[in-house]
Amino acid sequence: MSPRERRLAEAERQAASSTDKGHGRLEKRTLTSTTSLSGGKDPYLDCPHLGQSFKLLRERTVNGKTSTETVYGITSLKRERADAARLLKLVRSHWSVESLFHVRDVTFGEDACRARTGAAPAVLSALRNAAITLLGQNGIANKAAALRRHAAHPDEALALVKAGFG
Repeated sequence: MSPRERRLAEAERQAASSTDKGHGRLEKRTLTSTTSLSGGKDPYLDCPHLGQSFKLLRERTVNGKTSTETVYGITSLKRERADAARLLKLVRSHWSVESLFHVRDVTFGEDACRARTGAAPAVLSALRNAAITLLGQNGIANKAAALRRHAAHPDEALALVKAGFG
């Protein structure tokens, strides 16, 4: 590879890392992004809106034992809108959205709900979102415990709803 080709390859590639320590574990994430597949440069990839592709390496150490996971992704975001550091933040924040869906699926049983027609699914989803928001605004971290408590004490649940609209 000539020096010019090497400089072009390096310009197409970016990397960013972050390290978090908490809950008895150390997590290091390294994201490497490239624009080499975007803009129709790869004849085998039919993805006209591809802005970047990336590799994310996650290393997690718990009790002295390290595990490694590699994931790959693509995005329509161009390098000008999201460099490697921003992509790393976006991928990380994606999991905060996933935690909301986890609460909806597991705690509120959304996947098991049999309402499938008409406006019922949208209405029930809105009610679940309102309940999750009310619990969160009142500093309640354990949503499942709060649901059990409010099922046994509906007067407390009603007070929570009234306070949310007051």
